[in-house]
Amino acid sequence: MAARRKTGNVTLKDIAQATGFSANTVSRALADKPDISEETKAVIREKASQMGYIANALASFLRSGVSRNIAILVGDISNPHFSVMVKEMQTLLQRRGYNSIIFNTEEKAAVEKQAITTSLSQNVDGIILCPAPGGEENIHFLQMHGKPFVMIGRHFTGEDASFVICDDVHGGYAAARYLLDRGHKDILFLNGPRGISSSAERLEGYRAALEEKGIAYRSELVQTVPVTSRRGTEKMRDILSQRAECTAVLVFNDILAWQVICILGELGRKVPEQCSVVGFDNIKYPYPVHLTSVSSSKTTMAKRSVEILLKKLEGQKGAGEECVVLETDVVEGGTVAVLNEKR
Repeated sequence: MAARRKTGNVTLKDIAQATGFSANTVSRALADKPDISEETKAVIREKASQMGYIANALASFLRSGVSRNIAILVGDISNPHFSVMVKEMQTLLQRRGYNSIIFNTEEKAAVEKQAITTSLSQNVDGIILCPAPGGEENIHFLQMHGKPFVMIGRHFTGEDASFVICDDVHGGYAAARYLLDRGHKDILFLNGPRGISSSAERLEGYRAALEEKGIAYRSELVQTVPVTSRRGTEKMRDILSQRAECTAVLVFNDILAWQVICILGELGRKVPEQCSVVGFDNIKYPYPVHLTSVSSSKTTMAKRSVEILLKKLEGQKGAGEECVVLETDVVEGGTVAVLNEKR
């Protein structure tokens, strides 16, 4: 079989020669400029497609200062909580003519810093990020470079920066109160690291619910675990094996909550008959029993974050820093039992 001839990159000049239009007309037609008729655009686009034309993104950026690329940074793309939001953001950005570049930070500030540096070197127009624990300096780095950005799911107190989050204080309160109202007093809370705003705020809500019911806060029942999938399995197994007196477990996210259910099964404890479990994020899993979980408005968070960033990029009126807090509540499933005996 004869080798396919390598033709090289097709240029605007090549398309101009093939269509009879000037290179300037070809350029403006492919850029969808309003001074070129739709008929001319159609002819030029069809010929460009036939010839295999690929636009030079760098040349376009040098001319306009706009790359039409947005970086999205999340902690763990394998977690459906993040993947659902990323998919929604990609779809919304694509409709507005933007491409998405996805980075997985592994919930590490150093990895996040590298992702931000790479994004800036690629001349992205803006960044949407779920900040990693201890990543305050990364936010300062973004601010120093003047790159428009929006935080999603988490924030840093005192920073003058846009964010879209759910009401984690109420989420922690509602989850704990839900268990307390069903007779549970010994509630183990497997929480995320302190450097995550949602961890601190959910703990605040958890403590408020206990205080409201007149139950003393016990620090030994609040344990920090890694929030990425599978990284904290052994630690959770150790904690659960040592806390057999607990009748319920409140878990930082649904991925970890399902791991908790599996570990409890290995330890011979049935859910919810012998131990109840509540998660966060309300992810729909294809399991026979739906997890009782706190809703987190994933698609709404994604939509609002994109809206805020695009307002900044497109210079819309009132495009300052915006702080959006969405409502949360418990979504009932089949992993919580009502205790018949008072403890």
